[in-house]
Amino acid sequence: MSRSRTRILFLAGCLTLSSSFHALAQQTPAPREAGEPEAATGYIEKKAHISQDYMVVAANPYASWAGKNIIEQGGSAIDAAVAVQAMLTLVEPQSSGIGGGAFMLYWDNKAKKLHTFDGREMAPAGVNAYWFMEHGKPMKWLDAVVGGKSVGVPGALKALETAHGQFGKLDWPVLFRDAINTSEEGFKVSKRLEKLVTMAEQYHKGMKTFPSTATYFYPAGKPLQAGTTKKNQALGKTLRNIAEQGADYMYTGELAAKIAKAVQGVEINPGALTAEDMANYKAIERNGVCGEYRSKQICGMAPPSSGGINVFQVLKLLEGFDLSEYPIDSVEFANLYTQASALAYADREKYIADSDFTNLPYGALINEGYLHRRAESIKVDKPWRFARPGEPFSTQVSQGSSLEQPNTSHFVIVDKEGNAVSMTTSIEFMFGSGIMVDGFLLNNQLTDFSFSPSMNRFPVPNRVEPHKRPRSAMSPTMVFNDQGELEILVGSPGGSRIVSYVAQTLIGVIDYNLDIQQAINLPKITNRNDYTALEKGTPIEALQGPLEALGHKVKVVDLNSGLHGIQVTPKGYVGGADPRREGVAVGK
Repeated sequence: MSRSRTRILFLAGCLTLSSSFHALAQQTPAPREAGEPEAATGYIEKKAHISQDYMVVAANPYASWAGKNIIEQGGSAIDAAVAVQAMLTLVEPQSSGIGGGAFMLYWDNKAKKLHTFDGREMAPAGVNAYWFMEHGKPMKWLDAVVGGKSVGVPGALKALETAHGQFGKLDWPVLFRDAINTSEEGFKVSKRLEKLVTMAEQYHKGMKTFPSTATYFYPAGKPLQAGTTKKNQALGKTLRNIAEQGADYMYTGELAAKIAKAVQGVEINPGALTAEDMANYKAIERNGVCGEYRSKQICGMAPPSSGGINVFQVLKLLEGFDLSEYPIDSVEFANLYTQASALAYADREKYIADSDFTNLPYGALINEGYLHRRAESIKVDKPWRFARPGEPFSTQVSQGSSLEQPNTSHFVIVDKEGNAVSMTTSIEFMFGSGIMVDGFLLNNQLTDFSFSPSMNRFPVPNRVEPHKRPRSAMSPTMVFNDQGELEILVGSPGGSRIVSYVAQTLIGVIDYNLDIQQAINLPKITNRNDYTALEKGTPIEALQGPLEALGHKVKVVDLNSGLHGIQVTPKGYVGGADPRREGVAVGK
């Protein structure tokens, strides 16, 4: 097929996608796979927001404007990140908050240096490798989620404070004012929050069992209603104390004792977290994972996040193909992309875990020679088959498995000086463990560990261990040009599918010259070395037959990504917010 004809087909495909997206605005999303919440909203195609001085893109308008307010007061990207996270704790409690963890990339534009902060949750000292085993068998995931057993030491606030100590400009207390005021005065409940609270009655048995949680989310026994004003005085008080006393209030003060008591004393699955565990938590500044793809430097987080490794793997495995020869909604692209994705996910399941415990040289997984050998198996018309993990090193380990859920949040910020933040933050399952302490929910991130500690007599790297951080797919990413200048910030919620969402978006921008919003709008396709998922209600549903003819097991499902990104261009900052959720881009 000639390049000119390919381009015509691709443009025609874009027009088809556009009309389809607009039609979807009036549709009710179909249910997700078993065990995964359905989407909270339909979506329509969004257009990019362009600004000249700065940009903030977050998952809720309240949060985006909190970040904007801080930058307007002279704050840095890090300052704005603190304000955004504080507000998300209030208005998007199903996804993230100070009771959870985060991974953050920070770009110091003056020094031209990338910093990465690991605020991932940590397992308490009292756990062991059989923490989620009962009678010799792994617990059911939905049973393990609820209550104290799944709660790790929260890390998001500590990571933000650590970064603020280095790169903040405004005083710490200033950063919480908007969230405190909104907690006390009330916010308008969104349609997404209403829908997820309603769904939680079916999926999360802790929500109506734990008294403080039930009272807050089900006033008078009924789910929160969209459009109503909801106050959270308890959270306002908590944030006020954190603003005045710093993160120590949460990690060594009164709040630490309350968290430990709640985790240990909950009526379902009491946990092991103690005040001493809280006091021992440290955010870690790690080296980023960076590699070259088509003259761009792709940078992400190191383990315990798999994002930096796996996003780069997917891209590098496809570098030998001129992807623009194939329309991005074609069967050829889908077959290539899912082969690369399957190879990356196979490596992820076997090798990636908290590198402070595994001692596996994860750099071998992004070695150019290793990936070149892996890529030799990828063919445009190759029949589908499951991928085997590679052999980047000789250490014997066993492949485990863990289930990661899509209730996470991502935001991106560029301030007036060009400093930037790309941060993915999560409490894991929708509404986390269900335990509410002083106005916020605690995470259930320990369920991201492999429940089985060994397989075939070899240890699983991502097994539960004291003080260990569970593996995550969170993929905050930054892309730099060949002059070392920042070009793209992006990330997404989506559980283990995050890697696929981010990689596909980067391919859209780098290989197909889409702007960041157009790339985010693209119909989603994923394969986690299991089956090929095509986004329901989009034109790529038509790929089901051709892909099945190539041996794919195909499911047409809702793929509720929540991508947020910023593209740095000569025209200014281009902001993209995922039309599948309620986020917005704001700037000036």
